[in-house]
Amino acid sequence: MNFIFKSRLANVLGTKGLVSCDQPLASQIGCNILQAGGNAADAAVAMAAVMAVTEPFSNGLGGDAFCLNFNRYTKSIRQLNGSGRSPSALTHDYVTSKGYSIANPIPDEDGLNINVPAAPAAYCDILSCFGSGNLNLETLWKPAILLAENGFPVSEVSAQVWQNEANVSKLLKFDGYQLLIDGRPPKVGEIMKNPALAKTLKKITTDGKQGFYESYIAEAVINAVQDAGGVMQLQDLQTPTFTPSDPISTPYKTIRLWETTPNSDGIIALLALNILEGFNLKELGHNSSEYLHLLIEAIKLSMADGFAYVAESKPNMNSLLTKEYAVKRRALINKTEAQQVYVSGQFPGDGNTTYIAVIDQDGNACSLITSLSAAFGSGVVPKNCGFALNNRGRFFSMQHGHPNVIGPSKRSFNTIIPAMITDESTGDLLCCYGIMGGLIQPQAHVQVLLNMLEFNMTPQEALNAARIFINAKNPNAKQDSAIGPVLLEEGISPQVLQTLKSKGHVVSELMTNWDRLQFGRGHVITKGAWWKDENYNISNDSRVLWGASDPRCDGCALAH
Repeated sequence: MNFIFKSRLANVLGTKGLVSCDQPLASQIGCNILQAGGNAADAAVAMAAVMAVTEPFSNGLGGDAFCLNFNRYTKSIRQLNGSGRSPSALTHDYVTSKGYSIANPIPDEDGLNINVPAAPAAYCDILSCFGSGNLNLETLWKPAILLAENGFPVSEVSAQVWQNEANVSKLLKFDGYQLLIDGRPPKVGEIMKNPALAKTLKKITTDGKQGFYESYIAEAVINAVQDAGGVMQLQDLQTPTFTPSDPISTPYKTIRLWETTPNSDGIIALLALNILEGFNLKELGHNSSEYLHLLIEAIKLSMADGFAYVAESKPNMNSLLTKEYAVKRRALINKTEAQQVYVSGQFPGDGNTTYIAVIDQDGNACSLITSLSAAFGSGVVPKNCGFALNNRGRFFSMQHGHPNVIGPSKRSFNTIIPAMITDESTGDLLCCYGIMGGLIQPQAHVQVLLNMLEFNMTPQEALNAARIFINAKNPNAKQDSAIGPVLLEEGISPQVLQTLKSKGHVVSELMTNWDRLQFGRGHVITKGAWWKDENYNISNDSRVLWGASDPRCDGCALAH
């Protein structure tokens, strides 16, 4: 697909709140919520509903949602893990009896990969835990409902994703006509409606979580999953409740990076950052061969640990985050030669996603991410409900004894991760950010952070900059073979590419046009210009918010 990303956006500045996400309509509604007296969490949940309407291929009520929430008054960050569990009848023995194994994994689109949809409960719990209380769910979701009923114009990148990723025959087989126009993907500028989703959203605003998990919607979900070969039963949809907990973090020089705990893979970013702290990256130069070599090696070592250990059964990974462990992993890096096999250390003692960033007028922040896993998830759409079901179960391992082994009522390895950055000495919020796109997420978290902190880029420059992506197979594969070649984005020097090859890296030719979507799409909001150096004619005023939106998406940042 010869689709060229032409945009090079400017930073958006404001003082009374700022939002950023993949769809301008959602950003506008987020600003409206802030103006109406809502806080960051209120705006994020309202925007998530709009994203469910405008990007049903990447997110929605059939998926998962994670958030980090910063409380300005207590300077505390809490997480909410809204990821769904596997069906209670999904056992390793059952799956193997169907002929599936490490060598023959469950196909991505199989109904066995559908986990319990968690996003509806997560949105309700985010509001009850972090919302202002000034605006109810009916008010927050009314704009999304109106868009679903009356229609919205499909934007450029969205239309391309619809066209490229929609398995039309699969969607039509499982009631996916609701996500198409006359049996085909919508065109750019075409008005798309989804009255079934509007009805579903209304049901939740009227009856709360129970309106989804204890109604005709739940029955439609079960029927759809079972028709697709899954084993989910009605008791699996007992209304879930998600409670806040502490995220994980690591210091890096003057800042601290915060990520969500396993079963998410946020720890990969923290591990890589710990390894890289031992090198003088700034003097190497941005995207130089020396810098990228160290970045690649650190990320690959961290991915090996993530693939080995990330699972719901290992929520406490603090022993991996010690500086002593980082020293051992760093010692494995040869500055002149790439390793050929990357294995995990000894444990001491594509993705389609939507990300939303909001900092409100009081300085509270919500970093929210939601996903179906693959594009359109499983491709299974419950009848008359207007949303696709996830296929997050594809990230389970078939390996006996693995922490992430497939089994009943479990949360699988999850790639969606919101992030925040705070000042290490004061605890003040510095940044609310995130990147979408499967396993690129922890890799891009590190790259965007380093772009700002080490190379003094503005938030928009940090997102515009070319990235690397270490491609990887499903973590279901053996860890020494799961970590694949390095993809390089257009904008990296061809000479750097050749130097990396000479060091033993398996690298792609420079990825251009539509292929650049593999490098993720992100949004960044910073408080102040802490990333500047003495050469910038910029005031570092913490009252000023700097917002940025990735040029690889349709979105925008907007200031209230």
